[in-house]
Amino acid sequence: MGEYGYVRVSSTEQNEGRQLVAMEELNIPSGRIFVDKQSGKDFNRPNYTAMMGKLKQGDVVYIKSIDRLGRNYEEVQNQWKILTKEKGVDICVIDMPLLDTRMHKDLIGTFISDIVLQILSFVAQSERENIKSRQKEGIRSAKARGVQFGRPIKKPPENFRMLVKEWEQGKLTFEQALTETGLKEATFYRRLRELRILESKKRTIKKYTF
Repeated sequence: MGEYGYVRVSSTEQNEGRQLVAMEELNIPSGRIFVDKQSGKDFNRPNYTAMMGKLKQGDVVYIKSIDRLGRNYEEVQNQWKILTKEKGVDICVIDMPLLDTRMHKDLIGTFISDIVLQILSFVAQSERENIKSRQKEGIRSAKARGVQFGRPIKKPPENFRMLVKEWEQGKLTFEQALTETGLKEATFYRRLRELRILESKKRTIKKYTF
């Protein structure tokens, strides 16, 4: 019987330390702990796939919580079935002792485990959807208050118009203009277009102002 641990975090910024500590406390060899750091958008996880290729019937897979197996109810159920039925391995969910397929392998025990699995999978998906809903509401509220998201806007220097004029007159090379303005090429042209639009509007206003 081989013991394996699977650890997943949904982004490179998240810390897998808590899950790794749980695996170490079970004395699982480091070479049998597989870690994936990527979104649950799909199940194309290289280290999960690598672990699946090593599993043999009778092995045990440890996971910290049920949602490490998948991003939603259906996916958790599917992976559980693949591991236990097709691979013939046992699963132990560390945070939920009832979900340990090594115990109570009789009909009643299996029935209880299946019910617990379905309930927890449903709860995990519902909580994830609630979190996403709260995030969207928070973003909408923040935008309504004028909060800007994404990269900060790179503003041109106060003498941008003068530097553009010198560049157009050949007094500055394009590389020198970029250095003087502190802008990247794409941002420089974006600010130049904005400047042209602003100047065009000013000329129009001046034309019709008496």
